[in-house]
Amino acid sequence: MRARTRTARRVVVLAAVASLGAGLLAGCADDGGDDATDGSSSGGGKGKTTITLGLFGTFGFKEAGLYTEYEKLHPDIKIAENVTEKNENYYPALVNHLTTNSGLMDVQAIEVGNIAEVVATQAAKFEDLSKVSGVDKSQWLDWKWSQATTKDGQTIGLGTDVGPMAICYRKDLFQAAGLPTDREKVGALWAGDWNKFITAGEQYKKKAKAGTFFMDSPGGLLNAILSSEKEKFYDSSGEIIYKSNPAVRAAFNLSAKAAEEELVQAQSQFTQPWNTTIAQSKFATIACPPWMLGTIKANAKAEDAGKWDVAVAPKSGNWGGSFLGVPKSGKHVKEAEELVKWLTAPEQQAKLFKVQGNFPSAPATYTMAEVTGAKNAMTGDSPVGTVFSEAAKTAPVQVIGPKDQIIQQGLSDNGVFLVTKGKSAAEAWATATKTIDNNLDK
Repeated sequence: MRARTRTARRVVVLAAVASLGAGLLAGCADDGGDDATDGSSSGGGKGKTTITLGLFGTFGFKEAGLYTEYEKLHPDIKIAENVTEKNENYYPALVNHLTTNSGLMDVQAIEVGNIAEVVATQAAKFEDLSKVSGVDKSQWLDWKWSQATTKDGQTIGLGTDVGPMAICYRKDLFQAAGLPTDREKVGALWAGDWNKFITAGEQYKKKAKAGTFFMDSPGGLLNAILSSEKEKFYDSSGEIIYKSNPAVRAAFNLSAKAAEEELVQAQSQFTQPWNTTIAQSKFATIACPPWMLGTIKANAKAEDAGKWDVAVAPKSGNWGGSFLGVPKSGKHVKEAEELVKWLTAPEQQAKLFKVQGNFPSAPATYTMAEVTGAKNAMTGDSPVGTVFSEAAKTAPVQVIGPKDQIIQQGLSDNGVFLVTKGKSAAEAWATATKTIDNNLDK
């Protein structure tokens, strides 16, 4: 596909997150008594039906005890998950298994950046979850439900979380650099303008603790800025506009500036070296949708609990959100449907947020104590439920296209990241756009 040609694939428009507004791998469904291939089974026992889940990143189901709870409620069920750390590795494998209609797990996760393409090209491989007894579309945000629904009304996935954007920051590193630590004052440093965020980074660098950076990665910064734009890679008609959209180039150049000034680490997010920098307290800020709290918690040292806080982002945005689908070729379709229904119910979404920070896509949770009174081990007394709720209310309506992930990854890993290696912003842009266009043509 040429960058300027009109895509025939469906473009999903994210409804404004008026109420509120993140991962995937494939394998073979497993009969009772067998263990998951990666040894991550949450229980076992011969004679049980094993439901397998292909996930990416940190969904938090196991960490929040949901598998254990479900297995207690259903003694004949065993749950096993197979997790790929990065969606960019998980999704191509998922597409391959969907295309060949083989090797799929009983449940497959789908990231929001890929949902438009899956809906448009692979819907026939999934069960229609709108027809499962007890599934009520009003349980989800309208826009979240519609993202996974075809034009003829088939719903291929039930929504898990959404990703209203904030900034998580290290209070101790801010204090050492002479910056305020109170979340209201921190948010005021950059209110309304990502350029002010870079200015705050320049102030941080002047007195920063040796060996630390203002932000975790150039790609993380780029993604955060773009997440606050109404249009980024596609317009509402389905046209790919990433090269001609001034907002994209401005975000790229600002991220490149941060890389040139060494305000960001030379790291790519969700890699093992990047994980290690969390444990080593190497950076002071990170673009932080709620699910990022789970990533921080999973990689930080125990003594860092309470040293983080959450402030309002320069501009509201949404980063992430995922779905759970049930492939028709799974061995345990009915059991998988019941599990997916239960995992995405409001009560379980609220528990996930309380434990992991994954923000619910079910509006019924927004008045639950697990959300309104939520605290996170990493952020101490910070009212995270309130902070993320308020952030979500002003997040923009955003167009999501079928190749968003390819474009985003190209601009990050083959673009602004190169600036940390000595390339100019112009050179990095040229490399990124060439890589992206080549991948879009495939």
